[in-house]
Amino acid sequence: MPFRFKKLEQFDPPQPIIIETGKFLDSRGVFFEIYKRSEFDACGIERDFVQFNCSISAKNALRGLHYQLDPFAQGKLITVIQGSIIDVFVDIRKSSKSWLNYDKILLSRTQNKFLYLPPGYAHGFYALEDDTYLVYGCTNEYNKDFERSIRWDDPDINITWPIEQICISKKDAEAPYIKDAEVFD
Repeated sequence: MPFRFKKLEQFDPPQPIIIETGKFLDSRGVFFEIYKRSEFDACGIERDFVQFNCSISAKNALRGLHYQLDPFAQGKLITVIQGSIIDVFVDIRKSSKSWLNYDKILLSRTQNKFLYLPPGYAHGFYALEDDTYLVYGCTNEYNKDFERSIRWDDPDINITWPIEQICISKKDAEAPYIKDAEVFD
C-alpha cells in the first residue's frame, strides 16, 4: 500500500503535503497505513511524531487558527476518521514568499487522505458533520506557554470558509488579528 505525496508548490519550502495511501478492503472492513517512517523520510518529512491528539466536533464547529511558537513549534499529520471537515492552513512565516497565503482541503472518512503541515503554519478547520473525529500527530509536544491563535475571520488573510452556522470557542473568537499576533520570522 504505497503512499503518494503531493507537495503544495504554491507555498515556500517546507511546504504542506497532501498524502494519500492505498487501502485494503475485505468482508471485515478496511485497513490502511497512517504513517511509515521510510516513505515519509524519502518524501522529506524526516520528523518523529511525539504526541497524537483526537478532536471530536459537532457540525458547524470552527476550530483555529492555532499554532505554537519555537522552540515548541509543531509539524502536524492530520486526518479524519469519521465525518468530514474543511481543513485550512496559513503560512505565517514572515520571511516566506508565501506569507499569509492559505489553502484548504476537504478531509473525510471516505478518503485515505492526510495533510502534513510543517512548523510555521497556522491550522484550523470547520466540521461539516456531527461527530467528526480529527486525529493528528504532532512533531513537538503541546506547551501552553507557546500556544498562539489568529482570528479565523482575519481580513488580512481573508479565508473563504464554507460556513452555514458557526460554533466557536470564546478563545478562538477573541484571538488576535495577524497584525497583532506573534508569528515566525
